[in-house]
Amino acid sequence: MKDANLRDTLTRIQEVVAQATGAPLSDAAMRRVEEILVGVLRSSPHSQESPEFLSREVTILLTDLRGFTSVTESYPVGVVLELLNRYLVEMSKVVSRHRGTIDKFMGDSIMVLFGAPRTDVDDVRHAVACAVDMQLAMGELNAQHGRIGLPAMYMGIGINTGMVMAGLLGSDLYSEYTVIGDEVNLASRIEAVSLRGQVLIGEQTYQRCADFVTVGEPMDVYVKGKSHPVSLREVLGIPSLGKVLPRQEMRRSPRVEVKLPFAYHAIDNEVVSAELRQAVTVDVGYYGLLVEAPGEMVPHSEIKLDLPLPSIDYTARDVYAKVVKTLQRDGRMLAALEFSSLSDRDAASIRRFLQLQLQGG
Repeated sequence: MKDANLRDTLTRIQEVVAQATGAPLSDAAMRRVEEILVGVLRSSPHSQESPEFLSREVTILLTDLRGFTSVTESYPVGVVLELLNRYLVEMSKVVSRHRGTIDKFMGDSIMVLFGAPRTDVDDVRHAVACAVDMQLAMGELNAQHGRIGLPAMYMGIGINTGMVMAGLLGSDLYSEYTVIGDEVNLASRIEAVSLRGQVLIGEQTYQRCADFVTVGEPMDVYVKGKSHPVSLREVLGIPSLGKVLPRQEMRRSPRVEVKLPFAYHAIDNEVVSAELRQAVTVDVGYYGLLVEAPGEMVPHSEIKLDLPLPSIDYTARDVYAKVVKTLQRDGRMLAALEFSSLSDRDAASIRRFLQLQLQGG
């Protein structure tokens, strides 16, 4: 809309308001009306018909169900489809309330855009509030599932804000409006490291809503394609809306399944055995391992190990770990280990390895 037409429209709005209320809108209110009008015009169908991609700032919200594969393996197809449909319907309702645009469903994942194709001055706040309400809605959904005998489901959410290329992609046969760019990839990486029930936001998102949300301490996370870690924050609640996110995940760390052979020495009465033994890591987290080991590993004993991390070409050496418990699973003897002593460099390398594994290697 040209400036002259915009001014004329605002003048007419003022006249209507003055006739209805006896007083014109304040300058602040008029500026807010102008922002809304500009946002609506930018998101009008006519502004989206161009096949050209345009650069614009967008907030991307990505969700994914945690452990849904095990649900698909444990329940009949009809039950799985019912669960998935309930989830998608409820989440779509929340997205609609917060003025988001669902870009696509990807199995049990959802990609939501704020700022494309329509824009709003509060896009970032809408996105964060949407994520919080989505997690709260999952709690209500799980309560319903419990009453009718369906399994609970848990979701991780990642949010990132940045400049992307947005527009129609495809041909005359099929096309869709979408966004592409590094910031979309980063949103995916953020979602990948979120725990169940958690909302993680990138630094640009946080800077635009710092006065709106309560967050945890910043955490540095390594992501694929970046040489330096990125800073993320966990959303804990929105004070102005009286909303708090209940913690769904008691673990302090995400975990990934791996198969990493390693060598270790048993420790007896604080003496490191000279005998070198072999075991295999089957699950790794920030603070410990689940390993397939021979029967020599007993609860409360301690070992010294070298842990290879092949995808980052690094080996954590002289790591000490305590055997927390042992268990049998599928005919295998497993031991849960908790790191008791390791260098800062080794701890950072294990975090980096884990975070990259969560993102697909």
